[in-house]
Amino acid sequence: MVSQQNFAMSIVSGIVFFAADTLYVLLNERVFEFGLGGAFDNAAKLMCKEIYFFATAAMCYFWFVYFELLRDTPFSREKKNLAIASSVMWLTAALLIVNLFTGFLFYVDENGIYHRGTFFILTYIFPYVYVFVACIRTIISMFDKNYTGDKRQLIPLTLFPLFPGAAGIMQFIWPRLPVACGVLALATLELYLNWTDQLISLDPLTGLNNRKQLIHYYERWVKFNNDDDLMYLLMIDANRFKQINDTYGHIQGDTALKNIAEALRLACRTLPKRANISRYGGDEFAIMFESSSPEYAEKLDKCIRETLDEVNKRSNIPFELTVSIGSASTDESIAIKELIDLADEAMYEEKSAYAR
Repeated sequence: MVSQQNFAMSIVSGIVFFAADTLYVLLNERVFEFGLGGAFDNAAKLMCKEIYFFATAAMCYFWFVYFELLRDTPFSREKKNLAIASSVMWLTAALLIVNLFTGFLFYVDENGIYHRGTFFILTYIFPYVYVFVACIRTIISMFDKNYTGDKRQLIPLTLFPLFPGAAGIMQFIWPRLPVACGVLALATLELYLNWTDQLISLDPLTGLNNRKQLIHYYERWVKFNNDDDLMYLLMIDANRFKQINDTYGHIQGDTALKNIAEALRLACRTLPKRANISRYGGDEFAIMFESSSPEYAEKLDKCIRETLDEVNKRSNIPFELTVSIGSASTDESIAIKELIDLADEAMYEEKSAYAR
């Protein structure tokens, strides 16, 4: 929810950015006038530019925070860090206020002509600090072996700032070339479509795929599979999860589910091909992957248990957290429901033995 709020604030900042730039152009080209005298229109032009540059800084700040929250970085978990990060935005606001009296960034003369001031470059440098840092930190996450999230989601985050940044530089060099607003609108639309796709296909708590994506993954494999590999399915269920919720509360229950999700991501890195990891529902998870050998399913089963134990120790949870695992395989001759039923049956056999 916090990441969505910051994304919404970046959209609002973008709307203000567009509105201020549009009103400035209408005033500058005399398509629209307030009719209160040239001095008032000149002041209105100046305020449009003031709002335009502050909206730019605000938009970049909210992008930065949104990217950090999506990656669930340690930096984003501390509110004081986000407050410190906002200092660049507020410094921009302070400089813009001073600019009203000094014109050292930009000004509008008595003839209504807009001029760049001696330190105009600062209006670009400060917002671009957010863009540069966000881009670099996202790239670092892509190559970080300890990053447990889906690295495919980082690709659009890495590419997103490049085109608006390039458009901004072009408009800095050629001020009358109106490319920044158009490119920014298209980039924001792409980010929005990526965000809605995540809402549709990802589980919001764990960040794993949802059941719909699991089914889609299997159906595509059946349709396009051209080799002799089998499809393996592991169904994973948390042991005594209701007891954890009842004894320690739902927040600790959520922590348990996140720990399982992290363990599944880490364990699946041992597979030769990319797996589909899903939260099937409640405290049940599923892993689907292609392989030519049943040994990978056995190794993955063992790796999940060992990795979960390491994750639990690292997070210092106050309860025992284990899982029951059942597996099944198919050569695409059965429907996914039958495959799930077979894996579920094997999983519940282990679960009933654990309960005893």
